[in-house]
Amino acid sequence: MRWSGEGCWIPLGDLNLGLSYENHTSYPAPGEIIVYPGGISETEILLAYGSVHFASKVGQLAGKPLPDHHRRPRQICGPLGEQVLWQGAQDIVFEAE
Repeated sequence: MRWSGEGCWIPLGDLNLGLSYENHTSYPAPGEIIVYPGGISETEILLAYGSVHFASKVGQLAGKPLPDHHRRPRQICGPLGEQVLWQGAQDIVFEAE
């Protein structure tokens, strides 16, 4: 079931990333990546590829946005989101700059 709209997420279970709720949002812009540090739902990373209202079966959630230089254009995120929607989970790599 899709709770949040046009977003792909990576579940991280009980992983503690040591993050606080700083500048958190429930409405990431297309191309924005947010990190939910856990609490009422599991820790996860969400990539918005369209309209998103970040939520789970227990209600609205809020995540910490990554810095703007990590934002990806909608031209990249849209096709990735559609691929995940219709083909299922895909491999992804995050690299430090």
